[in-house]
Amino acid sequence: MSIAIIVEGKNDKSRLKRVIDDSVLILCTFGTPSSITLEDLRKKVGHKQVYLFTDNDASGKKIRFLLRDTFPDSEQIYTRKGYAGVEGTPEEYLIQQLEKAGLDEYIKYPSPEPASE
Repeated sequence: MSIAIIVEGKNDKSRLKRVIDDSVLILCTFGTPSSITLEDLRKKVGHKQVYLFTDNDASGKKIRFLLRDTFPDSEQIYTRKGYAGVEGTPEEYLIQQLEKAGLDEYIKYPSPEPASE
């Protein structure tokens, strides 16, 4: 299965790239998407399974609503209220949310800390 994750901005994208495999297409809306942006996203996504990962604030919810309309079969991934958006979400929590979405095979897990003596 090939997948695409749509986030709001480039900082969200770079944060997500730290914990997800390079084979995953990560696209940005760069704010509230226009109809032209939505069409461009649709073309880039093609037949991939879409996951929406927007911030848990008013702007993120508005963007998610527009994206769900464009990608009705998309899966939803959420960050916790109180985090400064996807870009401010701890990697550990991002990984938990990706696992919850069933994307384990795409996760880049951090190397375990060496045991201290």
